[in-house]
Formats: sequence, C-alpha cells, structure tokens
Amino acid sequence: MLYVLLSDLHANLEALQAVLGDIDERYPQVDQVLCLGDIVGYGADPEPVLSLTRSIMDRCIRGNHDKAVAFGENVEWFNPAARDATYWTLNQLSVDSLDFLRELPKGPDLVDSFQICHGSPLDEDEYIITATDAAIVAQKVDLGVTCFGHTHVQGGFCVLQGQATTLPRPTSDENSKTVELEETAYYLLNPGSVGQPRDQDSRAAYAVLDSDNRLFHMHRVPYEIAAAQTKILAAGLPERLAVRLSYGR
Repeated sequence: MLYVLLSDLHANLEALQAVLGDIDERYPQVDQVLCLGDIVGYGADPEPVLSLTRSIMDRCIRGNHDKAVAFGENVEWFNPAARDATYWTLNQLSVDSLDFLRELPKGPDLVDSFQICHGSPLDEDEYIITATDAAIVAQKVDLGVTCFGHTHVQGGFCVLQGQATTLPRPTSDENSKTVELEETAYYLLNPGSVGQPRDQDSRAAYAVLDSDNRLFHMHRVPYEIAAAQTKILAAGLPERLAVRLSYGR
C-alpha cells in the first residue's frame, strides 16, 4: 500500500499545488492520501487550500492551528504573528469550512498497521524535536510506525533497543531520500511541511510510506515562493510570515 503523507500545509496554495503535481508525476497510483494536520494558519489562501485538501484527502486529523481557528483554543500560546494569522484566517473561512475543521479528529488515528498524529501520539500539541524526545515516546507506544508533523522538519527517528537516531533527509542537492524500515525498530516518521518548512530547506516537503516494502520516501519540491509571499503581504499578514518562506525556517 502506498500512503501519501502531507502535513503542515498552512494555507500555502502554491506549495500544495506543486506537491500535488509532483505526486501525480512520481506516483500515478496511490492507495490513500493522509493529512497530519495544520491545513490552515500562516498563509494567505486558507479557503482554497482547505477546499483542495478536502477533495483529495482520504483521512485527515487536526493540527494545533486548525484547532485554534476552529475553537479559539491555545491561541494565547502563539507568537504574535501566529496569533494575528489565526484571527485573520477565521474571517476568511466559510461556515462549511469552519464546520469541517471543528469535526476533524484529534489523533492519533490508526491506519492499518501504523498511526498518524499531529504532534505526538501522547499529546497532539507536543513537539518531537530530538532523539531523546523520540526515545521517550517509543517507550509508551506499541505500534511499529507513527507518522507525525508539527515540527515542520522532514525526517524523523529510528528507535532500536532503546537508542534513538535521527533519520537522514534529502540534502539541498537532492530531491528525494528513501529510508528502509527495519522490522525490529520503532519509527517516528515526519513528512515535513508542505507550506512552511523549517529545516533550512525552502522547498515544499511531503513523503510516501510504502507499507508493503517497508520504505519511507521523502521528497522536496520547488514552488513559486514569491507568489505566496506576495499574497501574504497583500493580505496584511505579518511580514515575517512571508520572509521566512525564503529561508525554510
């Protein structure tokens, strides 16, 4: 089974369209498209991105920005730019779109032999940033594979006999990287962010999990960053949200 993993789209239509074009080219046939949350927030196209996401996704869970827009939860934890974007986004969405966000499950959600979550299988708002974080999670999870987002950093972790290591991701000279998943290890796999990467690579990120062959394919896709930035500035959103797209951080 081939599972497309998309996370942290953040209302970036140009990035999402580029990613979907790359998927169509690389994978003419996939079994399911899964979204790990944060469809909205930060970017200038929440309604178009949400509409497109709804049309392609087989399963989707909520992220913290989806939750903040839908329910006003935890907005006080956001930095000023994120908070401004949350309130702006709320005023851009249709009633139907807001209802959709409110109905998204929180995760983790079981998908065949693995699970998907936004932050962590233990807490949807938790960041799994270091190998130590991954090792702690691994002690409390029975499944062999968890796919997560939230950090906007592509890659993830392998935990074997209590020791966690960081998985390699595509370098700036590569478009893809494949990791073979060992039967005896536990994996936390992050497809990276479609709409706002934070791993020093400005290209949009996504991944495909091949469950039959135990392969995790990570991909990076260039997109029209300048167009997304222009929209952010024209909408009156904080300039920082536009500038950071150029640097992938």
